[in-house]
Amino acid sequence: MLDSLITSKTRIKMLLKFFTNSHATAYLRGMAEEFGESTNAIRHELNNLSKAGYLIFSEEGRTIVYRANTKHPLYNELRSLVHKYLGIDKIIENILSRLGDLKLAFIVGDYAKGKDTGTIELVLVGSVNESYLNKLVKKAKSLLHRNIKIEIISVNDFKKNKTSFGNALLVWNTSEISNDSI
Repeated sequence: MLDSLITSKTRIKMLLKFFTNSHATAYLRGMAEEFGESTNAIRHELNNLSKAGYLIFSEEGRTIVYRANTKHPLYNELRSLVHKYLGIDKIIENILSRLGDLKLAFIVGDYAKGKDTGTIELVLVGSVNESYLNKLVKKAKSLLHRNIKIEIISVNDFKKNKTSFGNALLVWNTSEISNDSI
């Protein structure tokens, strides 16, 4: 879907990187290495996306660090489009909303960093019906053509280890757990 609309594979990789998680940052040489592309190709796309206002950058020493411009008028639409491309919207709709006493859900690992490696890792906080979850995961895998790994933890375990979720992408939050507890 996205690759038929945007013909630059490098630009698609950048959109995935920056619009999957608004906290993702990257620099020229790091992206060239990560994407297996030349620095010229990366620089060209960074310049185009920056000129359009989709990316912003800051200097950290001698390195220019880029990130998504969350204040851009199209940020939410681009993020939604990327999530649909990755299938995140289907995961949320088909798995998370009907599981039982689910409090929080996070995407962790490579997808939280904006990398499409083919494996989506989720951490679910609360108590869920695991047999129903397994059925839903099996369906989602066939729909998304991606592997899905799930870890279920209790609310108490989450509260004890919540600092380890700093780079995770929050995709589900019930009103029972306030944003202060995350």
